[in-house]
Amino acid sequence: MNSGFTKGMSHGIPIALGYLSVSFGFGIMAVKSGISVLAASLISALNLTSAGQAEGVEIIAAGGTIIEMILVQLTINLRYSLMGLSLSQKLDKSFTTPHRFFASYGITDEIFAVCSAQKEKLRPSYMYGMILVAFAGWVTGTTLGAAAGQLLPTSVSSAMGIVLYGMFIAIILPPSRKKLSVFIVVLAAAAVSILFRYVITAVSGGFAVIISAIAASVLGALLFPVNEEEEAGS
Repeated sequence: MNSGFTKGMSHGIPIALGYLSVSFGFGIMAVKSGISVLAASLISALNLTSAGQAEGVEIIAAGGTIIEMILVQLTINLRYSLMGLSLSQKLDKSFTTPHRFFASYGITDEIFAVCSAQKEKLRPSYMYGMILVAFAGWVTGTTLGAAAGQLLPTSVSSAMGIVLYGMFIAIILPPSRKKLSVFIVVLAAAAVSILFRYVITAVSGGFAVIISAIAASVLGALLFPVNEEEEAGS
């Protein structure tokens, strides 16, 4: 138990360091949107999803509806369900149903990637150790960023606020350079988003995200369908 927990914590340290800087930017963005330091910290503690939190804060700041918030979070965070299904094939028999519920809270893109790379079966202690360290980095960064956002000059806080968006760019660039299909889908999503931003301004930001994601996904499915051989090989 202790060795698995310690190993998970050691594997979670690089994730926590990355989260520390990214969530710092989220904390600044949250405070600039009128959210308190405590509320920003609670959002990070209860959600643990960078893109979902960023869009959620924008919807709150714009006075969006609950339905809008639900649909946006469902669209953005649906991938975590797929990650959970994938990791379920690697779980040790000691991973009982209660453990699965608790561990599902901490499944993020980075934690999923590290867990998927493990050759041995995943034990609850290992995932708990990794999730704990990653959680600490994410919430600590949010709190520090939110507090700094109240103290730093506007010019500095605005500059630091782009850290979160820098992370999003870093996520999409590598696969876009390797696959034309990903590149086309990213361009389509960006084009539709720009259209809603500057032309069809009557649509709220939350619904613009939903429509952009669905439109880009449909375009990708039509232009680059996955055949059975590729699906089986993946």
